[in-house]
Amino acid sequence: MILSPSFSYDRGSTYDVFVGKGRLIAGMDKALIGMCVNERRFIKVPPHLAYGDEGMSDKIPPDATLFFDVLMLDIWNPEDKVKIEVHYKPENCSRIVQVSDFVRYHYNGTLLDGTFFDSSHTRQQTYDTYVGIGWLIPGMDEGLLGMCMGEKRTITIPPFLGYGIRGDGKDIPSQATLVFQVTLVDFHNPKDSVAIEQEFVPDPCLRKTKKGDFVRYHYNGTLMDGTLFDSSYSRNHTYNTYIGKGYIIAGMEEGLLDVCVGEKRTIIIPPHLGYGEEGISGSIPGSAVLIFHIHMIDVHNPADTIEIQTYHKPSNCTVLSKKGDYIKYHYNATLMDGTKLDSTHNYGKTYNVVLGSGQVVIGMDMGLTNMCVEEKRTIIIPPHLGYGESGIVGEVPGSAVLIFDVELVELVAGLPEGYMFVWTSSELSPDLFQEIDKDENKEIGLEEFSEYILLQVESGKGKLAPGFPPDKVIENMFITQDRNGDSKISADEFKLKEEEDTHHDEL
Repeated sequence: MILSPSFSYDRGSTYDVFVGKGRLIAGMDKALIGMCVNERRFIKVPPHLAYGDEGMSDKIPPDATLFFDVLMLDIWNPEDKVKIEVHYKPENCSRIVQVSDFVRYHYNGTLLDGTFFDSSHTRQQTYDTYVGIGWLIPGMDEGLLGMCMGEKRTITIPPFLGYGIRGDGKDIPSQATLVFQVTLVDFHNPKDSVAIEQEFVPDPCLRKTKKGDFVRYHYNGTLMDGTLFDSSYSRNHTYNTYIGKGYIIAGMEEGLLDVCVGEKRTIIIPPHLGYGEEGISGSIPGSAVLIFHIHMIDVHNPADTIEIQTYHKPSNCTVLSKKGDYIKYHYNATLMDGTKLDSTHNYGKTYNVVLGSGQVVIGMDMGLTNMCVEEKRTIIIPPHLGYGESGIVGEVPGSAVLIFDVELVELVAGLPEGYMFVWTSSELSPDLFQEIDKDENKEIGLEEFSEYILLQVESGKGKLAPGFPPDKVIENMFITQDRNGDSKISADEFKLKEEEDTHHDEL
């Protein structure tokens, strides 16, 4: 057993020696037996157990009784091994540190007498290293093996497995036993791949993500010790990105594949597939394993078109909706995760539009076409045919897939494309201009024109494009006839219109 009692304060170093091997005077060999670390003893050694009648050169006279004030600082034995005391071990320990793992841990380092020599906590940075490949002192290599994530242990290392006879040249003296209080913060192996733990998978799973898809998901991002570094929930906004195009870290690219809409999963990403040795200043340490708890909200592909699922069609379904028709319908609108957006049932009335007139998003125009009255269908609209990347502030998120459950209630047939008015009777005046020109001043004003058109509609001889305010339709017709823009239609302008291709002649 070697001891490091404090014999000589004036030399500034301990006296290090094996006990019971004849390297000390007999009295000291006996007196040191049984001492504890930090114990202090006053030892009196008679001459016959010290230097006898010969003394010691000029320092100790013959037949001298010796007095020693001893403070025991360190004790170890060549047979000692690394000593491990576990103070805390998580119940769920699915993986332990093995040779060649890369670990991140915090520690306080002291000598056996409690003298502090180093701490990772004072630097506010973990100690990061490989285990079992010679980057650490042998005792630390051994002491870290078998640790669980989050485990706390004390590792006591004899000097021959520490810094030995040389110490570290600074804070650790020669032949010092080392005591490390260690908390394992993070570990991985360079051969690790992404690990996925599915927490909830909807049944049925109608669609899974694939490369090239655009996804919207919520996440909480933590380190292995549970430290939160980011969360989409805190911003009240999903994270939106493409998969497989290099917009996100490699591990997330892999972890987001084959995810169902509505699925919840945990994605564990080793640093070489995350932010590497550098990390992100201020939020993610270098060489950190990342854990993402994700909830997939929405998926689409830029190549997607609308999807129509008809779940009720009446037996008599011969008249189908088309561009220009005026339709009335009920709808319930949701996002892919079931979040409710709006419903006509909340207002007790239908939503009324003219198909193909730009009154609804393009995908809705497409989805409402070729429907018959009383038909019910679900229309799934990708964002590029809906509200796009911008969405509607406070109502529809950007890049959101929209789902409409629709019932067509009423359909009023529209006019041929390009027409605002058509005759429904073959009995037309041979001199239409004179018939409209009531005051016979050789020109037609907007008021005369409007009165005449409305009269034709009321009498059943003509029909205006449905779904638009009649006065606006008539005004547009008048502007079309008024070639020179002088707010009246002359006979020449009227004739010019008559001479054009009658396929697009309003009158």
